[in-house]
Amino acid sequence: MKVFNFGSINVDMVYRVPHLVQPGETLASRTLETVLGGKGANQSVALARAGVEVHHIGRIGVSDQWATEQMAAAGVGMEAVEQIEGPSGHAIIQVDDHGENSIILHGGANQSFNREVLEKQLAGAERGDWLLMQNECNDIEVAFDIAQKRGLAIAFNPAPMSDNVRQLPLERCSVLIVNETEALDLAETQDADEALAVLAERYPETRLVLTLGSKGALLQHAGNQVREAALPVKVVDTTGAGDTFVGYFLAGLIQGLDEPSALQRACRAAALSVTVAGATPSIPTISVVDRSQDNS
Repeated sequence: MKVFNFGSINVDMVYRVPHLVQPGETLASRTLETVLGGKGANQSVALARAGVEVHHIGRIGVSDQWATEQMAAAGVGMEAVEQIEGPSGHAIIQVDDHGENSIILHGGANQSFNREVLEKQLAGAERGDWLLMQNECNDIEVAFDIAQKRGLAIAFNPAPMSDNVRQLPLERCSVLIVNETEALDLAETQDADEALAVLAERYPETRLVLTLGSKGALLQHAGNQVREAALPVKVVDTTGAGDTFVGYFLAGLIQGLDEPSALQRACRAAALSVTVAGATPSIPTISVVDRSQDNS
């Protein structure tokens, strides 16, 4: 069973600042790092480090081949990734002294897809494989359609949230992973528990996962609810924590873990990721995650 991850590849420019810049303020950064990022790339690396066969579906500017080389070195299949003229997707990220972040995204190559490109890139997907998606690339609805025709299971993380998500056939998702803000937006309510109930009624066949940051995560499926607390850690940088969770949770299901165990391992991996600066550099390997379990 393979995962095909249709997702962004970004060049992240990470600025360490004493606090997130305010309107009208000019703030000097202490450091600048240029690293591989993007929700798609992060989640592919998380899947690979969790021990799952993953093939990335994406596009990147020809000047940033180093990013694809880093993904390949992490164990991600890159044969379907196209290098094109023009800028790659990129992000300007502020990280403050409390580990919180603020991000500006530019789509670049991540916004250059069409049906012909996606059909070609997904040619190797077979019935029973998974298609994972986020919301940083265009033509997500086309990918949903191709997945249904090919008999692929769909996992979707609608981040960053936008109006187009409500128009997608989310009832086709086997797994839908949202944070609290995304859940409230989708359910059109201001209460997290109510949002989960609304989404569970709307998508009764879907595994719904609500990530709650330092409060852990909730899973709702087939009338059952599982809650997992977050592992207490010293926060250095929260960038990529949600992507680490997504990759590890899906990997757990594919590897045959029951839902509580998959949720617990994903929460542990996400917690470990916030103790290290950066997005993909912070994603732990499965051996590190398992070792933390043994030592707890």
